[in-house]
Amino acid sequence: MNEQAKIKRIIKFLLLLSSDFGQNVDEIAEKIKISPRTVYRYIDSFRNAGLIIEKNNNGFLKLEKNNSETKCIHDLFQFSEEESYLLQKSIHSLNDDNLIKTNLISKLYSLYNSERVIDTIIKKENSEIISKLSKAILAKKQIRVLNYQSANSNTTTNRVLEPIKFTTNFVSVWCFEPQTKNTKLFKTARINNIEVLSQDWQFETQHKIGFIDCFRISSEEKIPVKLELSLRAKNLLIEEYPLAEKDIAELPNNFFIFDSFVCNFMGIGRFVMGLADEIKIIEPTELKNHLSEKINKIKF
Repeated sequence: MNEQAKIKRIIKFLLLLSSDFGQNVDEIAEKIKISPRTVYRYIDSFRNAGLIIEKNNNGFLKLEKNNSETKCIHDLFQFSEEESYLLQKSIHSLNDDNLIKTNLISKLYSLYNSERVIDTIIKKENSEIISKLSKAILAKKQIRVLNYQSANSNTTTNRVLEPIKFTTNFVSVWCFEPQTKNTKLFKTARINNIEVLSQDWQFETQHKIGFIDCFRISSEEKIPVKLELSLRAKNLLIEEYPLAEKDIAELPNNFFIFDSFVCNFMGIGRFVMGLADEIKIIEPTELKNHLSEKINKIKF
């Protein structure tokens, strides 16, 4: 292991120990991918360096805050109430698909355990749902989603799911649905309540995460697309779908190429039809045929 990886592991270890509730040896070993024996070696090294590490009756380890060296580390890793409020306010001012927001959350998520990130970056009304989902993912437990509002079927139902992974900024969560034997994307904002069940995942070998294109459409396939855009079309594309910006290249005379993939033609089709005189479809031919069929179905 290189030095950078070792330093990152040590920082993650100290972050776990700096939490208010602490962590047990097995949790630490699992989260930073080391053996329990190595956990104890790290703890001995920290203690030899002057850090005081407490162990309560339940076996949870955490940094003792009254020691001067330990208090400095704890204060460094923790957000104050004012810092948390300002960070939360700043993050929430950004669009969910903004690249700066995506990168910021990714960095916070890589350093802090999920619950601490959730408390800071998720809007208050969604934080409890996200927290329950996060715990179920980490523990590999099934959940029961109550009163989920499906836009596809236009129904509100209860579902038993196996949550797998969040999408960008916790907007959605990939879940395997045992009833249909399919992995689906669920919007976290449409979940009213969740029960974390005692049942472990039963279908982990069937978990398969799909793709999400910049138009927020998901599927298990990627379709290459290439468009020529006017300056106006380029600006509107970035404003409406910020993640498209990374796939845009400039051409002479204020024209641009959008070269990316989509999961189907629904999202990109709506955008192209709205700016038909500003966009040229370079490929694929199937997208041209799709839009021709849509135009023929327009009722006047």
